Amino acid sequence: MKWTKQRLNNLFFIVGMATVVVMLLTFDVSFIELWEHLCHAGYWLVPIIGVWIFVYGINAWSWGTIIRSISDADEHVSALRIYRLTITGYALNYATPVGGLGGEPYRIMELSKDISKQHATSSVILYAMMHFFAHFWFWFTSIFLYLALAAIGDLPMTPVLGFLFALAILFCLAAFYVFSKGYRNGLVVKLIRWIGKIPGLKGWSSRFLENHDQSLHNIDEQIAALHKHDKRAFYKSLLLEYLSRVVQSLEILFMLLLFGIDCGGGFSGITLSFLHAILILSFTTLLANLIGFLPMQLGVQEGGFVISIATLGLSAALGIFVSIICRVREIIWILIGLLLMKIDKQT
Repeated sequence: MKWTKQRLNNLFFIVGMATVVVMLLTFDVSFIELWEHLCHAGYWLVPIIGVWIFVYGINAWSWGTIIRSISDADEHVSALRIYRLTITGYALNYATPVGGLGGEPYRIMELSKDISKQHATSSVILYAMMHFFAHFWFWFTSIFLYLALAAIGDLPMTPVLGFLFALAILFCLAAFYVFSKGYRNGLVVKLIRWIGKIPGLKGWSSRFLENHDQSLHNIDEQIAALHKHDKRAFYKSLLLEYLSRVVQSLEILFMLLLFGIDCGGGFSGITLSFLHAILILSFTTLLANLIGFLPMQLGVQEGGFVISIATLGLSAALGIFVSIICRVREIIWILIGLLLMKIDKQT
């Protein structure tokens, strides 16, 4: 059977819907308890869900910066279409194992309707790299944020935490080195060759490199060119991706305020609570990405929230509440993303 773009679109949609059903049936709490948590959140659900309008908007702005940088003068993709593909891409990433197994191929498939397939592929790979690169910067700076708050006596500091932070710093520095090599020389060809070392995939790797040698090298050249020849676009995209994590932290801040945790209130108290929200998000996403092969990181995200919040000296009950509300928000945005897949009108 020939896999047309429409059939692939339907496959992505079915996989996404199936995952939503599985997620609804595998909540760690009963539906009665889930309803109680939702009632507790009340009107706070509006800003918690609504803040992602801005998070995805910043993500789309970052990706659009890359698209405009590498595309030809006669190629154009509207900001609204990039925004729609951003939401749908992340919905599929949440819903499929190995976060990018669904979202990135879908983005390439859809974006190739507007620009060349080579440019579409390069932009998606570059954006995925930027997304993870910003993650490492977010984790890296969060360590020093924690140390600064610990130095003023706001947060606890133990030898165990110090050891873990030292390992995390080394981990991030190693990642920065790998990313710098990738941005200077490209990484697609090397990645395909590395896949060929996996037992049973050597033949596929060799055939793929032979059949697409020129295209793959062109993609690597475009990856290297962004950092080498358009540093303004590179750093703008990186800054926007970093900013999206900071804005995402508002979601956790709203839930802290819901529980009356405002560090004394006032501007300084809410600011300090926001810094705590940044740390909670940072440590939770680190755990979730370390075990990113699970669909929607089932169980990992929940555990990450509980551990991160407990580390800051807050109750485990708050961690459970935050994890459940974030899971509900994910499901809502997955459904929105899947719905957008069925909107055929080009925007």
